[in-house]
Amino acid sequence: MKILFPAALALASLVSPAFAQNTFGPLIAPEALSEKLEADAPLVLDIRGDAYAEGHIPGAVSAPYAQFRGPADNPGQVIPEDQLEATLRGLGVTMDRPLAIVHEGDTDTDFGAAARVYWTLKSSGLTQLAIVDGGMTAWEAESLPTSTEGSTPTPSEIDIAWTDKWLATTDDVAAVVKGESEATLVDARPASFFEGKQSHGAAERPGTLPGAQNLTHSEFFKDGTRTVDPETARSISERLGLASDRPIVSFCNTGHWAATDWFAMSEIAGLDNVKLYADSMVGYSKTDNEMANVPGLFQNLINQVTGN
Repeated sequence: MKILFPAALALASLVSPAFAQNTFGPLIAPEALSEKLEADAPLVLDIRGDAYAEGHIPGAVSAPYAQFRGPADNPGQVIPEDQLEATLRGLGVTMDRPLAIVHEGDTDTDFGAAARVYWTLKSSGLTQLAIVDGGMTAWEAESLPTSTEGSTPTPSEIDIAWTDKWLATTDDVAAVVKGESEATLVDARPASFFEGKQSHGAAERPGTLPGAQNLTHSEFFKDGTRTVDPETARSISERLGLASDRPIVSFCNTGHWAATDWFAMSEIAGLDNVKLYADSMVGYSKTDNEMANVPGLFQNLINQVTGN
């Protein structure tokens, strides 16, 4: 049995633009983006925050990652649709203009920010999306032009059409844990979190989801911060027995590292039925649902003191 979604949503998915083919991405090399900036004028969203002022891709709009995140006690929470729509309007986002997301690109962890924004935009109905492979670090390494002049976007009147096709909720995940639904649960965190030796500061308990497999987000990178090719991404997925005939749910602490696993499996490897558990373990740990690899109170105290 698969995770179920409302019938009306399933019907809407048949016509929603969110299901159109992405011919712009999902990844774009810095040099390729540079050429397109002169020809097609895609919108570039720079999600780095304060670093934008120090130098950015010419014409890029500052769109700090925090605008796409939930509150401090649950950063992975999906922001309300009306709030997201207002944000996108202010950034000048439209449905028909290709959009590139640029992150810092200095670590593989940083990629999760771009992947989470990509997931949010795709779930909002945008189809022509790409992440700049290697981020701003790769752009500068290729000696491409930068600017310190801020860009003021022209507000749009975009009307988003949010879909839950790529979202798993706490109720969905709890149903899998209880055996009421079937899905492959994939923990994107480093092993220390999966094993319950570490936990996020906002989590109520360390540990993972029962039956989950550990596929650390960093496995989907080569040379530090450049993503693997589709063949390698498929090989990694196949090694764990992941396939599109069974729902796959990617999770982490706050839906950040998990967004990388989702992006790699869904957008690079091309698996059809991959979902992101946005709230992830911070949200799940605050429920009374079953968890695995939860250390005893004494061991948990030792882990917190030693950091192991």
